[in-house]
Amino acid sequence: MMTDLTGKFFWYELMTSDPEAALAFYGDVVGWTSQPFGGERTDDPYHVVSGSAGPLGGIMAIPAEARTCGMTPWWGGYVGSADVDADAARLSAAGGAVKRPAEDIPGVGRFAVMADPGGAIFMLLKGSSPDGMEAPAGMPLGHVSWHELYSGDFDKDLAFYGAQFGWAKGEAMDMGEMGLYQLVSQTGGTDFPDMTGGIMPLPKEMPTPLWLFYFTVGDIDAAVERVTAAGGTVLNGPMAVPGGAWIIQATDPQGAMFALVGSKGDA
Repeated sequence: MMTDLTGKFFWYELMTSDPEAALAFYGDVVGWTSQPFGGERTDDPYHVVSGSAGPLGGIMAIPAEARTCGMTPWWGGYVGSADVDADAARLSAAGGAVKRPAEDIPGVGRFAVMADPGGAIFMLLKGSSPDGMEAPAGMPLGHVSWHELYSGDFDKDLAFYGAQFGWAKGEAMDMGEMGLYQLVSQTGGTDFPDMTGGIMPLPKEMPTPLWLFYFTVGDIDAAVERVTAAGGTVLNGPMAVPGGAWIIQATDPQGAMFALVGSKGDA
Protein backbone atom coordinates (compact mmCIF):
# COMPACT_ATOMS: atom_id res chain seq x y z
CA MET A 1 0.00 0.00 0.00
CA MET A 2 1.40 3.38 -0.99
CA THR A 3 1.64 6.06 1.66
CA ASP A 4 -0.67 9.09 1.48
CA LEU A 5 1.75 12.02 1.46
CA THR A 6 -0.87 14.79 1.57
CA GLY A 7 0.01 17.29 4.28
CA LYS A 8 3.33 15.62 5.10
CA PHE A 9 6.96 16.50 4.37
CA PHE A 10 8.33 13.83 2.03
CA TRP A 11 11.12 15.34 -0.12
CA TYR A 12 14.04 17.53 0.92
CA GLU A 13 16.08 19.77 -1.34
CA LEU A 14 19.36 21.60 -0.92
CA MET A 15 19.92 24.66 -3.07
CA THR A 16 23.60 25.49 -2.80
CA SER A 17 26.45 27.52 -4.26
CA ASP A 18 28.53 24.39 -4.93
CA PRO A 19 26.54 21.19 -5.60
CA GLU A 20 29.58 18.98 -6.18
CA ALA A 21 31.16 20.03 -2.88
CA ALA A 22 27.84 19.54 -1.09
CA LEU A 23 27.45 16.04 -2.55
CA ALA A 24 30.90 15.13 -1.29
CA PHE A 25 30.22 16.62 2.16
CA TYR A 26 26.90 14.88 2.76
CA GLY A 27 28.25 11.67 1.25
CA ASP A 28 30.97 11.72 3.91
CA VAL A 29 28.80 12.90 6.79
CA VAL A 30 25.45 11.19 6.21
CA GLY A 31 26.46 8.40 3.84
CA TRP A 32 24.23 9.35 0.92
CA THR A 33 24.65 8.04 -2.58
CA SER A 34 23.62 10.24 -5.50
CA GLN A 35 22.84 10.24 -9.19
CA PRO A 36 21.78 12.93 -11.70
CA PHE A 37 18.02 13.05 -12.23
CA GLY A 38 17.03 11.79 -15.66
CA GLY A 39 20.58 12.25 -16.92
CA GLU A 40 19.43 15.24 -19.01
CA ARG A 41 20.53 18.65 -17.73
CA THR A 42 24.21 17.76 -17.67
CA ASP A 43 25.27 21.43 -17.62
CA ASP A 44 23.34 22.06 -14.40
CA PRO A 45 22.16 18.67 -13.10
CA TYR A 46 19.72 17.89 -10.34
CA HIS A 47 21.30 15.25 -8.11
CA VAL A 48 18.92 12.82 -6.39
CA VAL A 49 20.29 11.68 -3.03
CA SER A 50 19.44 8.38 -1.35
CA GLY A 51 19.72 7.02 2.16
CA SER A 52 19.54 3.40 3.25
CA ALA A 53 15.83 3.14 2.35
CA GLY A 54 15.96 4.87 -1.03
CA PRO A 55 15.70 8.39 -2.50
CA LEU A 56 14.83 11.20 -0.09
CA GLY A 57 15.76 14.45 -1.79
CA GLY A 58 17.90 16.41 -4.18
CA ILE A 59 20.83 18.80 -4.42
CA MET A 60 21.02 21.54 -7.03
CA ALA A 61 22.69 24.86 -7.73
CA ILE A 62 20.88 28.00 -6.59
CA PRO A 63 19.11 29.27 -9.73
CA ALA A 64 20.65 32.41 -11.21
CA GLU A 65 17.55 34.55 -10.62
CA ALA A 66 17.37 33.45 -6.98
CA ARG A 67 21.08 34.10 -6.50
CA THR A 68 20.57 37.60 -7.90
CA CYS A 69 17.85 38.14 -5.30
CA GLY A 70 20.27 37.18 -2.53
CA MET A 71 19.37 33.55 -1.89
CA THR A 72 22.02 31.76 0.15
CA PRO A 73 22.39 27.96 0.49
CA TRP A 74 19.46 26.39 2.34
CA TRP A 75 17.49 23.18 2.84
CA GLY A 76 13.83 23.24 1.84
CA GLY A 77 11.09 20.68 2.35
CA TYR A 78 8.21 19.62 0.11
CA VAL A 79 4.77 18.87 1.54
CA GLY A 80 2.51 16.52 -0.40
CA SER A 81 -0.51 18.15 -2.05
CA ALA A 82 -3.51 16.64 -3.80
CA ASP A 83 -4.18 19.96 -5.62
CA VAL A 84 -1.34 22.49 -5.54
CA ASP A 85 -3.35 25.43 -6.94
CA ALA A 86 -6.23 24.93 -4.53
CA ASP A 87 -3.91 24.36 -1.58
CA ALA A 88 -1.86 27.47 -2.38
CA ALA A 89 -5.04 29.55 -2.40
CA ARG A 90 -6.33 27.93 0.79
CA LEU A 91 -3.04 28.37 2.66
CA SER A 92 -2.76 31.97 1.53
CA ALA A 93 -6.28 32.70 2.78
CA ALA A 94 -5.34 31.09 6.12
CA GLY A 95 -2.46 33.51 6.73
CA GLY A 96 0.30 31.96 4.63
CA ALA A 97 1.76 33.50 1.48
CA VAL A 98 2.47 32.33 -2.06
CA LYS A 99 6.15 33.03 -2.79
CA ARG A 100 6.15 31.38 -6.22
CA PRO A 101 2.86 30.53 -7.94
CA ALA A 102 2.07 26.98 -8.95
CA GLU A 103 3.85 25.69 -12.02
CA ASP A 104 4.77 22.38 -13.60
CA ILE A 105 8.16 20.66 -13.49
CA PRO A 106 8.29 18.43 -16.58
CA GLY A 107 8.37 14.78 -15.63
CA VAL A 108 8.09 15.54 -11.91
CA GLY A 109 4.83 17.26 -11.04
CA ARG A 110 3.32 20.59 -10.04
CA PHE A 111 4.73 22.71 -7.22
CA ALA A 112 4.43 26.05 -5.48
CA VAL A 113 6.64 27.87 -2.98
CA MET A 114 4.82 28.96 0.17
CA ALA A 115 5.49 30.73 3.45
CA ASP A 116 3.70 30.07 6.73
CA PRO A 117 2.28 33.01 8.76
CA GLY A 118 5.62 33.44 10.56
CA GLY A 119 7.59 33.57 7.30
CA ALA A 120 9.23 30.11 7.10
CA ILE A 121 9.41 28.74 3.54
CA PHE A 122 8.17 25.34 2.39
CA MET A 123 7.01 23.89 -0.92
CA LEU A 124 3.89 22.09 -2.07
CA LEU A 125 4.24 19.26 -4.57
CA LYS A 126 1.89 16.93 -6.41
CA GLY A 127 3.81 14.29 -8.32
CA SER A 128 2.92 13.66 -11.95
CA SER A 129 2.91 9.90 -11.34
CA PRO A 130 -0.22 8.45 -9.71
CA ASP A 131 2.03 6.38 -7.47
CA GLY A 132 3.07 7.75 -4.12
CA MET A 133 6.29 7.08 -2.28
CA GLU A 134 6.70 4.69 0.59
CA ALA A 135 7.52 6.52 3.81
CA PRO A 136 10.42 4.61 5.38
CA ALA A 137 9.55 2.99 8.69
CA GLY A 138 11.50 3.79 11.84
CA MET A 139 14.69 5.81 11.57
CA PRO A 140 16.63 4.45 8.57
CA LEU A 141 20.16 5.81 8.17
CA GLY A 142 20.41 8.94 6.05
CA HIS A 143 16.71 9.79 6.14
CA VAL A 144 14.88 12.65 7.84
CA SER A 145 13.47 11.55 11.18
CA TRP A 146 12.62 14.95 12.71
CA HIS A 147 11.27 18.24 11.36
CA GLU A 148 11.81 21.36 13.46
CA LEU A 149 10.29 24.78 12.83
CA TYR A 150 11.96 27.88 14.20
CA SER A 151 8.75 29.86 14.06
CA GLY A 152 8.41 33.56 13.36
CA ASP A 153 4.91 33.56 14.92
CA PHE A 154 4.53 30.60 17.28
CA ASP A 155 0.79 30.77 17.97
CA LYS A 156 -0.25 31.48 14.38
CA ASP A 157 2.10 28.88 12.89
CA LEU A 158 0.96 26.19 15.30
CA ALA A 159 -2.68 26.87 14.45
CA PHE A 160 -1.86 27.08 10.73
CA TYR A 161 -0.19 23.67 10.39
CA GLY A 162 -2.80 22.02 12.59
CA ALA A 163 -5.81 23.42 10.75
CA GLN A 164 -4.42 23.31 7.20
CA PHE A 165 -2.50 20.02 7.23
CA GLY A 166 -4.22 18.13 10.04
CA TRP A 167 -1.12 17.87 12.21
CA ALA A 168 -1.77 16.83 15.80
CA LYS A 169 -0.24 18.39 18.90
CA GLY A 170 1.63 16.21 21.35
CA GLU A 171 3.36 17.26 24.53
CA ALA A 172 4.59 20.84 24.96
CA MET A 173 7.92 21.20 26.73
CA ASP A 174 8.78 24.38 28.62
CA MET A 175 12.20 25.72 27.58
CA GLY A 176 12.15 28.64 30.01
CA GLU A 177 13.14 31.92 28.37
CA MET A 178 13.05 30.25 24.95
CA GLY A 179 9.34 29.50 25.27
CA LEU A 180 7.49 26.28 24.52
CA TYR A 181 8.69 23.42 22.33
CA GLN A 182 5.51 21.95 20.89
CA LEU A 183 5.74 18.38 19.61
CA VAL A 184 3.70 17.78 16.46
CA SER A 185 2.68 14.73 14.44
CA GLN A 186 2.15 14.81 10.69
CA THR A 187 0.30 11.51 10.96
CA GLY A 188 -2.30 12.62 13.49
CA GLY A 189 -1.18 10.48 16.43
CA THR A 190 -0.65 12.17 19.79
CA ASP A 191 1.70 9.76 21.58
CA PHE A 192 5.48 10.21 21.55
CA PRO A 193 6.28 7.49 18.96
CA ASP A 194 3.95 9.27 16.53
CA MET A 195 5.71 12.61 16.86
CA THR A 196 7.51 13.71 13.70
CA GLY A 197 8.66 17.18 14.66
CA GLY A 198 8.53 20.23 16.86
CA ILE A 199 7.65 23.91 16.66
CA MET A 200 9.45 26.49 18.78
CA PRO A 201 9.72 30.29 18.79
CA LEU A 202 12.52 31.69 16.66
CA PRO A 203 15.63 32.02 18.88
CA LYS A 204 17.13 35.50 18.95
CA GLU A 205 20.40 34.13 17.52
CA MET A 206 18.69 33.04 14.30
CA PRO A 207 18.16 35.65 11.58
CA THR A 208 15.09 34.19 9.88
CA PRO A 209 12.36 31.61 10.51
CA LEU A 210 13.08 28.25 8.90
CA TRP A 211 12.40 24.54 8.84
CA LEU A 212 15.35 22.43 10.03
CA PHE A 213 15.60 18.78 9.01
CA TYR A 214 17.33 16.08 11.09
CA PHE A 215 19.13 13.36 9.13
CA THR A 216 19.64 10.02 10.90
CA VAL A 217 23.20 8.81 11.51
CA GLY A 218 24.67 6.08 13.72
CA ASP A 219 27.08 7.22 16.43
CA ILE A 220 26.67 10.97 17.00
CA ASP A 221 30.26 11.55 18.17
CA ALA A 222 31.65 9.92 15.03
CA ALA A 223 29.26 12.08 12.98
CA VAL A 224 30.55 15.23 14.70
CA GLU A 225 34.08 14.26 13.72
CA ARG A 226 32.97 13.74 10.12
CA VAL A 227 31.24 17.14 10.02
CA THR A 228 34.29 19.03 11.19
CA ALA A 229 36.76 16.97 9.14
CA ALA A 230 34.75 17.71 5.99
CA GLY A 231 34.66 21.47 6.64
CA GLY A 232 31.28 21.86 8.33
CA THR A 233 30.60 23.72 11.58
CA VAL A 234 28.78 22.29 14.60
CA LEU A 235 26.54 25.01 16.03
CA ASN A 236 25.04 23.12 18.96
CA GLY A 237 25.44 19.72 20.60
CA PRO A 238 25.74 16.85 20.88
CA MET A 239 22.81 17.05 23.29
CA ALA A 240 20.47 14.35 24.56
CA VAL A 241 16.77 14.48 23.67
CA PRO A 242 13.78 12.51 24.99
CA GLY A 243 13.71 8.94 23.76
CA GLY A 244 17.45 8.38 24.15
CA ALA A 245 18.68 10.00 20.94
CA TRP A 246 21.40 12.63 20.58
CA ILE A 247 21.33 15.59 18.20
CA ILE A 248 23.51 18.30 16.73
CA GLN A 249 22.73 21.35 14.64
CA ALA A 250 25.34 22.36 12.10
CA THR A 251 26.11 24.21 8.88
CA ASP A 252 27.69 22.67 5.81
CA PRO A 253 30.77 24.26 4.17
CA GLN A 254 28.54 26.39 1.91
CA GLY A 255 26.53 27.70 4.88
CA ALA A 256 23.27 25.71 4.73
CA MET A 257 21.94 24.71 8.15
CA PHE A 258 21.12 21.07 8.83
CA ALA A 259 20.85 18.72 11.81
CA LEU A 260 21.76 15.15 12.68
CA VAL A 261 20.20 12.67 15.09
CA GLY A 262 22.01 9.58 16.30
CA SER A 263 22.98 7.55 19.31
CA LYS A 264 25.92 7.26 21.69
CA GLY A 265 28.29 4.32 21.54
CA ASP A 266 27.02 2.67 18.35
CA ALA A 267 29.36 2.37 15.39
